[in-house]
Amino acid sequence: METWSVDQVCSWLVEKNLGELVHRFQEEEVSGAALLALNDRMVQQLVKKIGHQAVLMDLIKKYKQNSQGLKSPGSPREIAPTTQTDAALDYRDEQSFSPASHGEQMTSFYPAENLDNGLIDQRVLKQRRNMKHIKALQWTKSYVLPEFPYDVKCMLAEQKCPDHSMRIRIIEFLQADMTKYLEGSLYPTTQQYNDVVNSLLQAHPFLDEDGCGFFLWKRALKDRFKYVRRPIEDDEQVMRNKCKFGHRRGQTRKSLADIRCDEIKIVQIKEEAVCLASEVDEHINWLQQEYVKTEKDWNEIDRRMSQTLEIRRKMIGSRTPLKDILKMFPFLMCPYQMFREFQLLTRTDIYKKTRYILESYSENILTSFSVVGNPINIALQEKMKQYTDEDMLKYMKMTATCLLLPDVFGDDPSLFVVMNEKVQVFTPVLQVKNPFNIDVCEFSLYLEKERLTKVDDCVTALAALVAAFHVFGIECPRRLSQTLNFLETLIFDMRSPCFPSLKEKEKELEFQHRVS
Repeated sequence: METWSVDQVCSWLVEKNLGELVHRFQEEEVSGAALLALNDRMVQQLVKKIGHQAVLMDLIKKYKQNSQGLKSPGSPREIAPTTQTDAALDYRDEQSFSPASHGEQMTSFYPAENLDNGLIDQRVLKQRRNMKHIKALQWTKSYVLPEFPYDVKCMLAEQKCPDHSMRIRIIEFLQADMTKYLEGSLYPTTQQYNDVVNSLLQAHPFLDEDGCGFFLWKRALKDRFKYVRRPIEDDEQVMRNKCKFGHRRGQTRKSLADIRCDEIKIVQIKEEAVCLASEVDEHINWLQQEYVKTEKDWNEIDRRMSQTLEIRRKMIGSRTPLKDILKMFPFLMCPYQMFREFQLLTRTDIYKKTRYILESYSENILTSFSVVGNPINIALQEKMKQYTDEDMLKYMKMTATCLLLPDVFGDDPSLFVVMNEKVQVFTPVLQVKNPFNIDVCEFSLYLEKERLTKVDDCVTALAALVAAFHVFGIECPRRLSQTLNFLETLIFDMRSPCFPSLKEKEKELEFQHRVS
């Protein structure tokens, strides 16, 4: 192989079912000598697909092992790594165990003077088998994370929550690194998946989102291996497992007619996808232009938002960054469109339900035992002395009810409303200024520490807060679950919660005192 020309290397690639790489090898003028000199980094730059990288490195490694053979009997029998992958494995294995702890089986060389060639060959072969077996058992215990690209390292250093594309890049590098550890195998064990994900989360704990990060990263890593294995048709281990688990269901490979039919279907699907993508782009461009206009065509806005609902829900479901979604669909920052989106998803008028909740439960909430001495309630009582108008008093009570909800249920108020302070949480939260002054009061909905929308009354503000969790697919914080559960049960007519009034609480305390 060392004397092969570029054309001979390309012919060899075709024989090994790597014909897709011929053009790239011709472009880079990879001869036989250059092929044997390739290292891992060169292969990654030369070959795009991870599966092809693994197969090519495995072929080069096998050729080197066959051509290298054993050294002469007069010198120590040293088994040296033939690729950078082996060198990395040996280096990482040394961190977890030492040769002395494994006795004579781990000795790196044998004196030749007291052994004949046959015995030496048997011992060397046995040593190689033991080394591979030990690597297979031990590599996960000493697993070291790969060297991530610069942009990934910057994101990890800043401890920023990775977006969808950044997650894919991290998973791709972990999968490629695991394949090297496994010497080209694409079937890690469950324990190996666990150890790799544990190493990632131990090095970067902020990636463990609400304690569910382990399962999400593990699922993504397993899906990546499936994606890499799917197109491989020439690897014995992959084909054996596909047949074993029913991927082909005992059938032979597809005929040329079937393959041609599948290709036609794929072309049709791609053409439909292109048409759909162009149509969606046209809607997005129109919505972006309409958003900056002073006078807006709300009927046309409603129509286009309805037509793009499906693609928008898919983007939100796949955790597309919020800034990207709001850039494409800026009308989601309008309370009216947020309520409309909520109604399309749940068939519920959230504004109407929220007004009913605040009107119906304000007396029970304001007289509940847990908020009687609350500063907001005290300020309300002082402010109510200055007014006699029924509508004004009703508005002030509804506003106080909105602000005091988390205190009634024992939740964290800072995750629900912020009074004259800077927002510090990423989940939806209300910022309130001058709550009991109807002329200058201001409610703002914040999401990911950025102001999403500004409203003038408590009903719209509370409805927008609840709608934001549903519209943007945000998980409810545990320290706010009781409050949101109360609101949602009434909004969706699941049940009718009740609150003990102050008099009922006093009766309960009096009864307990008598019993004791």
